[in-house]
Amino acid sequence: MYRQTVAAAMKQATRGRDGMSKTSVLFVCMGNICRSPTAEGVFRHHVESAGLADRIEVDSAGTHAYHVGEPPDHRARAAAERRGMSLDGIRARRVSSADFERFDYIIAMDEDNLFRLRDEAPDGHAAVIRVFLEFASGCVRVVRDQFFGGAGGFERVLDLVVEASQGLLKALSRD
Repeated sequence: MYRQTVAAAMKQATRGRDGMSKTSVLFVCMGNICRSPTAEGVFRHHVESAGLADRIEVDSAGTHAYHVGEPPDHRARAAAERRGMSLDGIRARRVSSADFERFDYIIAMDEDNLFRLRDEAPDGHAAVIRVFLEFASGCVRVVRDQFFGGAGGFERVLDLVVEASQGLLKALSRD
């Protein structure tokens, strides 16, 4: 039942758009230097591997402006590189009001950021706002912030993000 609700919301997001053939996805965490850039890089990797780079646009942002302009955390970059994925070229930025119109899907890494996004969303926005792990099969519902943890936390985040990325790509491919 819950998955049906997610699928229905995703289908609704593509209805009534201005004929754009490209689907756009924005991943959001708090500072945009660990979780959301990891999700951006991993999802972009899956999109490119599936040959869908011309159909799916991927970006990331943070709900706070703590690290604007900075690259992803070196530990996140190293963990991604060990698995053959790159976070190169990503720079932290804060979510803007324009993002709610620019992106079809705004994917929060946890409930705190989900609630903040819903509070900041302008009336009548078109984006579907969801928690990332809704697209994973496990019982874990949020990608916890690993910033203050050790290297194991970055590996765990990658595990979760890889699984959710595969689920999100599958859901988008049904549209």
